[in-house]
Amino acid sequence: MDESAVGQVLREMYDRLASAYGPQHWWPAQTATEVVVGAILTQNTAWTNVERAIAVLEDSACLTWEALREVSEQSLARMIRSSGTYRIKAARLKAFVGVLWSAHDGLLESLLGGELEAARARLLAISGVGPETADSVLLYAGGRRTFVVDAYTRRVLRRHGLIEAKTGYEDIRKMFHAALGADVQVFNEYHALMVEVGKRHCRPQARCTGCPLASLPHQEQA
Repeated sequence: MDESAVGQVLREMYDRLASAYGPQHWWPAQTATEVVVGAILTQNTAWTNVERAIAVLEDSACLTWEALREVSEQSLARMIRSSGTYRIKAARLKAFVGVLWSAHDGLLESLLGGELEAARARLLAISGVGPETADSVLLYAGGRRTFVVDAYTRRVLRRHGLIEAKTGYEDIRKMFHAALGADVQVFNEYHALMVEVGKRHCRPQARCTGCPLASLPHQEQA
């Protein structure tokens, strides 16, 4: 399938999902700080576990960059225990905060500002920040035009014949960038809609009945 045809299918998917599910109001956070913390904590765990960890941080007055800078890594690890691999994630949070203060005077808008790919490279240079986390931070905390490729998106695209199992993250990201234009809100909604259809229908064992994408060509077991 050529790039034009892929773009047409991606736009059709978006229209169907948006019509079926409506606005998703993602990311589920009150502040940009909470978005960043959530993006790091959600690595390899369910969002419900992250919500519990964030609630503890909030109750402990640790959801500001100043508080995260001052708290010890050991105390932070105890507070985010529900998020799984909590010692690793505490180290990653402290690494992020360290860069934020050492290079950007504690200003998230400085870290996320400027040319998009340069900002993305700065994030990717932080220990524990991979492409999905970096793009989540840029899109949801920074309002930047970048698409978040997660496991739900991969599964939906693979089953609909738009990618192969070996297709890389950057190639998938570029597909969406080519198809979606410059509307950041569309990038925001599309990622959230992919999560929603993935949870409802495009699960490891497909449940295609009632799926807004069911009439598009697909393979349930791909």
